[in-house]
Amino acid sequence: MAYHASSMEFAGLELSFDDRVLRPRLWTIAQSTWAAELLQDAPPGPVLELFAGVGHIGLAALAGSGRHLVMVDLNPVACEFARGNIDAAGAGSRAEIREGRIDEVLEAEETFALVIADPPWVPTSGVEQFPDDPTIAIDGGEDGLDLARVCCDVIDRHLHANGSAILQLGSTDQADQLQHHLTDVLGSGLRVVETRAFERGVLVRLSRRGG
Repeated sequence: MAYHASSMEFAGLELSFDDRVLRPRLWTIAQSTWAAELLQDAPPGPVLELFAGVGHIGLAALAGSGRHLVMVDLNPVACEFARGNIDAAGAGSRAEIREGRIDEVLEAEETFALVIADPPWVPTSGVEQFPDDPTIAIDGGEDGLDLARVCCDVIDRHLHANGSAILQLGSTDQADQLQHHLTDVLGSGLRVVETRAFERGVLVRLSRRGG
């Protein structure tokens, strides 16, 4: 089957993608904007983007910033598009792609001032409601949080003590379940300190510092 690349504008970026990857959602500009705001007071250090897809959220968040960006995604097609989008944004000197599982591609000693994550959050039973989206990009397991929990594990190990993480989820109920995982399963000092709801999903900020 032949795939034809498409393009779109996202927060001033010109993005390329095709049907094998998740089409960038314009509402997720809110995640980029929130991340950019947090970076103004974040500690020194690079930014990590988990489940980066074609790289749009992280690239938009770091526009005008001198920080280094590490993008991680398992899908080789998404990584290839992300590399092209990095070059198109003129960010080749300060952004890199790591292809693989998010819990396998980071060195133990690496820490990040900010983590951005867009894990699949649709329950497996509901993926058929989104026939235009690649299953690999949306299937979050039985309750939609399998990979969000892995995100929390990675964030707990690699987030700077004074840093923040912003995750995309499907609902405020999922945010509550994630807090349970952080406290009762991981025993982590990370907390969901703020939740912002949108028509297409929610964003949650994790921090060890409180609100």
